[in-house]
This record gives sequence, C-alpha cells and structure tokens, in this order.
Amino acid sequence: MDIIKQLKWRYATKKFDVNKKLSPEKLNTLKQAFNLTATSFGLQTLKLIIVETQSLRDALLPHSYNQRQVVDASHLLIICIQDDVLEEDVVNYYKNIKDIRNTSESILKPYRQDLINMMHKMSVQERQQWSRHQAYIALGNLMTVCAVEKIDSCPMEGFKATEFDTILDLDKKGLKSVLLLPVGYRSKEDMFSDFAKVRKPLNEAIIEL
Repeated sequence: MDIIKQLKWRYATKKFDVNKKLSPEKLNTLKQAFNLTATSFGLQTLKLIIVETQSLRDALLPHSYNQRQVVDASHLLIICIQDDVLEEDVVNYYKNIKDIRNTSESILKPYRQDLINMMHKMSVQERQQWSRHQAYIALGNLMTVCAVEKIDSCPMEGFKATEFDTILDLDKKGLKSVLLLPVGYRSKEDMFSDFAKVRKPLNEAIIEL
C-alpha cells in the first residue's frame, strides 16, 4: 500500500453513496484504530459513538446545519470527551497497566500519584480542553486509517454539540460530543472526488533545520 497515494486519494467527501455500507470487518478496523490512538499518558478520556440507526441520524441532521453526510454516510462516528477526568480514571488506568504488564506497585505508585496531582491542579474546563486535544489526534488517526482502507470520510466541526448531547443522552453517560466523522463510500455524483488536491509546495510547508 502506497500511503502517500492513499492520502492523495482521500478528500472531505461531500456526497456519499447511500446504498453502500461498511462491512462489519471494515467497521471493526475503525473501532480498533480508535482504541489504538495515541492519547496523553495513554489515559483515553475519549469515547467513540457509532450511529447507524437512520431515524436517529435524521433527528441529528437539523443540528448539523443540514449537512447530508450525517444521514447519507454508511455510519456516523462521533468522537466524545468525558465531561471530567476523575481520580478514578487514573487509578483504573494504572490498574490496567499492572494487569497487562505485571508491573510492580512500587514502580507504578509515584507515576500514578503524579498524574493524580496534575489533574487536581487543573480546573474542570482545563481538563475538558486537555481531552479535546486528544479528540483531534483520534480524528486524524481515523482519517488516515480510512484512507488506507479506501473508506471515505468527512471530518466535521460544524454541528450543535449541545443538541447532539441531548438527543443522544450523552449527559447520562458523562460525555460531550466534540467531532463528527461520517464514513462510507463516495457517490459517483460527488464532483469533488475528481478535484485535484490543493496543497502548498513542500518547501513552503516544511522547515528543515
């Protein structure tokens, strides 16, 4: 697989083929990719919501500024952050390390406490912003994996997160929606699929020291 060729193939899909759906295998690849995304300290304060149900996506459409990708794509991926990062999250993370790597408590204890102290020094808003930064890493990772797998996608910030959170009952799950990524397969009627990609020359985008 020529990764550069696939990244050139990728574009923000404007019109999806409503008759083409991702296979369970392709969908599972995206699930695994999300879960393997790098996050700060490996804490994974994110959740991925996958919406396939058409009636639910129809309800979300008005709150997406009527961008049809939300309802026409095979699946709608919603990247969410926790509404807060709790001490329990840190404790559970280090318990997971201990269980998987069999790392001794004497090694883990100081690192765990340092991370707890760091989180305590932040406000709720700062912890949320910290998590939002992780959401963009996950988005970029998913888009690259989509390109490799020849899955079309369209990253979206343009939606009313508060309305999404209400319709999806995210407050009851302790989550806030941050980013959307409709995924599926481009329509033959999407004229943007044939447009040449517009980017700066490498010598204007890259500085080598």
